[in-house]
Amino acid sequence: MLLPAEKELRAILARFAEARFRHDLRPTGRSSRELEDISYTLCVMTGTRTVERALPAADALLEKLRAERTAGKATQTLAA
Repeated sequence: MLLPAEKELRAILARFAEARFRHDLRPTGRSSRELEDISYTLCVMTGTRTVERALPAADALLEKLRAERTAGKATQTLAA
């Protein structure tokens, strides 16, 4: 599985949160479709089939990406 870029994953999580909030506040056909589309994208990015699994998977991916970034900075510091 290809890992999504951290920036893209954070952006889709933010879009999901906003869409979820809008839909919960004032549900319409449009808000439902938007939430569905963003949920699908989040599932694809995380390699899952449901939002309930996608959210923890996104957290785990972000942690992995953060750890890799931190390890890369440590390696650069040692090499300098």
